[in-house]
Amino acid sequence: MPASQSGGRTHGDVLGYFPALLRSILERLPPSLWSELEEIRLRVGKPLVLGSARGEIMVGADGRAVAEPHQAYRVGEDDVARTVELVTGSSLYAVEDELRQGFVTVPGGHRVGLAGRVVTDGGAVRTMKHLSGVNFRISREVPGAADRVLPWLVHGSRATYNTLIISPPGCGKTTLLRDLVRQFSAGVPRLGFAGLTVGVVDERSEIAGCYRGVPQLDVGPRTDVLDGCPKAEGMMMLLRAFSPDVIATDEIGRREDVTALEEMLNAGVKILATAHAASLDELRGRPVLRYILRRRIIERFVILEYARGPGALKAIIDGHTQRPMGVSACSS
Repeated sequence: MPASQSGGRTHGDVLGYFPALLRSILERLPPSLWSELEEIRLRVGKPLVLGSARGEIMVGADGRAVAEPHQAYRVGEDDVARTVELVTGSSLYAVEDELRQGFVTVPGGHRVGLAGRVVTDGGAVRTMKHLSGVNFRISREVPGAADRVLPWLVHGSRATYNTLIISPPGCGKTTLLRDLVRQFSAGVPRLGFAGLTVGVVDERSEIAGCYRGVPQLDVGPRTDVLDGCPKAEGMMMLLRAFSPDVIATDEIGRREDVTALEEMLNAGVKILATAHAASLDELRGRPVLRYILRRRIIERFVILEYARGPGALKAIIDGHTQRPMGVSACSS
């Protein structure tokens, strides 16, 4: 997978959500770190921690990486409170629906997780208060991430294979999925492939990064997105209302997901999805996904691994023979 795009746009998108002192620390981070930054974690009374492709980094008040917790900038209650105010526009009530999921999506498609006291009503999450932690997950497009695998997933001018991308967490499944959606939708002239109508069920707001229903990330010109919608219900909604050629969704695994996938296939709609697993053998260990393997529903399995960083392609497996297709151990 190509290196992440420049950190310039991300830098500008993100800094405005942090109060002055934290912003001044983050502004001092080297551009090379910004270009691969994935998370900014704030925990009251704990070190300021960044997550990147290189792993976890603690940061001092001067913006430099430090080795020991006592050398790091210690996050205060006011840091968390002011960050939450900036993220929510000073109104937790306005984002109460999102808070029930434990995160808020902001312009740019970035997802902000919140930790603290959960308020329930009748066993259901109603809201949160006494917030003590923030995880700012940076949404980053990687145009061209799918270039390596794309020739194996399309055929003719308007046909795709039913495809399942699998890997352990943090290996770039969603990044690859997003770029496949973009290219399926836009068309790929070099392959003689015309653009298709793509429906995306984005249950966790990670594929399109919608803000107020509008995708903040490029998912192509012929793509319709249901944001925050359960996968099974969303697939049926798209099928009835949008006549998609392809339906894409992230992290299938429930029985109702597979039932909906079968409905799509019966209607002639192609599938593009992801699942957590390191191999086909691991998929077989999950009863619902074992059913997919047994039925030969999937025509292509794209297996990713974390070798030399996220997005390394381990293999592409033919879904019918369940044998490798000659592409392996390369970076997509």
